[in-house]
Amino acid sequence: MDKILLFIPMYNCEKQIVRVLDQLDDEVCQYLSEVIVVNNRSTDNGERAVKEYLDNNKKSVKISLFRNDQNYGLGGSHKVAFQYAVKNNFDYIIVLHGDDQGRIKDLLPILKAGEHKKHDCCLGSRFMKDSRPIGYSKIRIWGNYGFNLIFSAVVHKKITDLGSGLNIYKVSMLESEYFLKYPDTLYFNALMILASYYFKHDMYFFPITWREEDQVSNNKLWICSKSLLGMLWNYCKNKDKYIKADMRTKKIDRYTVQIIYTNRPD
Repeated sequence: MDKILLFIPMYNCEKQIVRVLDQLDDEVCQYLSEVIVVNNRSTDNGERAVKEYLDNNKKSVKISLFRNDQNYGLGGSHKVAFQYAVKNNFDYIIVLHGDDQGRIKDLLPILKAGEHKKHDCCLGSRFMKDSRPIGYSKIRIWGNYGFNLIFSAVVHKKITDLGSGLNIYKVSMLESEYFLKYPDTLYFNALMILASYYFKHDMYFFPITWREEDQVSNNKLWICSKSLLGMLWNYCKNKDKYIKADMRTKKIDRYTVQIIYTNRPD
């Protein structure tokens, strides 16, 4: 049986994180070996919400709450989880954002069919046939379509989403830790996609439902556009140099965490 880690990044989503944990019913948990919620130094009461929920709702899988020793950004939280997956010999790692925009059950057909075994990574897409973006503004939808087309033209492969937050990766593709020098920002996932094309990883996009309800986006449209265009410009100038460069504004030697709670103390 595959050893699968579910990673839930959490930052100031106290209201939503319990709904994400509530998605982990028995049908979902049968595929999971362990769950880690990685709190990126939230300033709300998200940690208390996680603890109270797990104290009052028994789950058939081990769930631990991590706290980053610094605010590493969304990309940095991914690095924490990726390194944990490598160190603990997981076969696959699933990413499900803690703000309850994605549904992990959209990944179940992939797991049931064994589709994840055929590819290095399976990436959820909000903008392909059978996808269902709910509550998205039209300007954001068309903006995403535009950037997907531009990125597709650059890599000469069809990209339908630059970062939905519901993905599954083979841990073997992460063992070299090539991702450690990538930005610790919200654009980490877009860089991972560029790198996957560069390293010739086998990627597969699948349709998902994605909701915007009471979530607060940290991604500002004009900043996002500028960052993505800058990323493409640097990639086009010299992709070999760019993909292997250290792109972080702050160099971090070790992405360390504290385990502050688990529903199954060892």
